[in-house]
Amino acid sequence: MTIEYESRYFSPRDTLECGQIFRFTPFEEGYKVFSQDKACYVYTRGDITYIECDDRDYFYNFFDLARDYSAINERAKSYNVPLLTRGAERGAGLRLLNQSAEEMIYSFIISQNNNIPRIKGIIERICRALGEEREFLGEKYYAFPSSAALAGAGTQFYKGIGAGYRDEYLAKTSARIKDEGIDMLYALPTPELKKRLLTYTGIGPKVADCISLFGFARRECFPVDTWIEKLYHDDFGGTLKDRNKINAYFCGLFGDDAGYMQQYLFYAKRENL
Repeated sequence: MTIEYESRYFSPRDTLECGQIFRFTPFEEGYKVFSQDKACYVYTRGDITYIECDDRDYFYNFFDLARDYSAINERAKSYNVPLLTRGAERGAGLRLLNQSAEEMIYSFIISQNNNIPRIKGIIERICRALGEEREFLGEKYYAFPSSAALAGAGTQFYKGIGAGYRDEYLAKTSARIKDEGIDMLYALPTPELKKRLLTYTGIGPKVADCISLFGFARRECFPVDTWIEKLYHDDFGGTLKDRNKINAYFCGLFGDDAGYMQQYLFYAKRENL
């Protein structure tokens, strides 16, 4: 089945290449995208973005298609911050994804002090070794493994597939989630969710914000990385050095829209707009 959406507010490239997802690969006119045990093919022709998939409801929600991004885009411009305005204008097709919280916990543990190609490679090797085989558009892919499968792999497995010092983080956190689950996290207020995430091995403040934003759909979260720290000083004239304080500044400034504004700003700075 195929979903169609106006391309002005849905650019596959800008949505997928902004650091919120790691399981995608270029394919024909666009990209194959993988989430949990599902896959889709997303591409743009003219004014329409198409999603070919086997589970319409899942990917309609995954790409957040029920939300009016034109209104979010206008709110971004209303702050009258030049970098943010440029990001909103040029990156109007950027959308925040609704991803699996468990998948995001492991993905962003892997992401710390790492680069995108290496992150993608580590995750792909984990899926190939521990995930169930599936097929989409005539090609094999592998589901993201369960926490039980991840916990059963052991520290040496993660070391062997190139996770580096994150091997212990993945082994310990997957063992804890296998035993406890994460159902109790969904009902927590966002500040409490972040505090709880910080108790997991390998999760620091920035990773906790990424997991909250991209895995638990807490759009009031604002992850602060090197790019954000740089634009805070360059484009906002900020003087703070502590990333936790920079995070508090942006969360206070943007409120419930913080996650969307973070993505527009990140996009604008990275694209050198």
